[in-house]
Amino acid sequence: MEVSSSRAAEVGGQQVRRALPQHRRRTVGAWCFADHFGPTAVTGQGGVNVGPHPHLGLHTVTWLVSGELLHRDSLGSEQLIRPGELNLMTAGRGISHAEEATGSFRGDLHGIQLWVAQPEATRHGEPAFEHHASLPAVDLGTGSATVVVGDLGGVASSARRDSELVGAEIQLHGGTTDVPLQAGFEHALVVLEGAVTVEGEELVPGQLGYLDPGTDELGLAASGPARLLLIGGAPFPEPVTMFWNFVGRSREELAGAARGWNADDGRFGTVASPLARIPSPAPWWRQD
Repeated sequence: MEVSSSRAAEVGGQQVRRALPQHRRRTVGAWCFADHFGPTAVTGQGGVNVGPHPHLGLHTVTWLVSGELLHRDSLGSEQLIRPGELNLMTAGRGISHAEEATGSFRGDLHGIQLWVAQPEATRHGEPAFEHHASLPAVDLGTGSATVVVGDLGGVASSARRDSELVGAEIQLHGGTTDVPLQAGFEHALVVLEGAVTVEGEELVPGQLGYLDPGTDELGLAASGPARLLLIGGAPFPEPVTMFWNFVGRSREELAGAARGWNADDGRFGTVASPLARIPSPAPWWRQD
């Protein structure tokens, strides 16, 4: 297992641990972004407040360990999300959304947001949003797994997927357990709570553990309760270029998306949010 440290970033006024992308590892299957946030105490209007911003060529996967968030998007969706539920938004050719504090929740906000790069066959398609109030589980003996996206051990989530992949939250109660894997996938682990030992290496929050393709079973050990996210998939066959909130194939494509959002040209729609619209920064590769 290859272990690397997440880097610190700030989103919506909150510190996050960015496990993907990294300089040496841009993707794990089609997974191309992972921000682990919290736990952060929420009182009143506090918490994550990310104003309207655009996305292109990706799915957003929002998963909470604790707390509540309100999702609004340019399709008119308005959806509260709680732990154990999934919000999955498909950007396709363009969408915008906001993630807001509910104004009524008090307590700890803790979760992770991930992006999945869409393949060429679907990335120019129509945007969409889906909410899953319940998801299937896999018994792991000394723990369990909730299948968020894709398939684990023959148990499949009903959430949309545009490529062969898996995303699952694993809860361990201590002891050891074996997790079935697809040998053709590459995989990664992000620990959300506690600590997990994999192949003699201990993983804690703030780290990413990467596994090359070729493994069909993963042994996990924990001395106490632990929670982690398993992500994986077939190595992504296409070159991916990322800038800000966009996933594309060239700098020119991403620069054009940024110009369109800042000009409010209609491509990304409008979000009925009280929060301020977030402008795109200039692409880092531009010299003017």
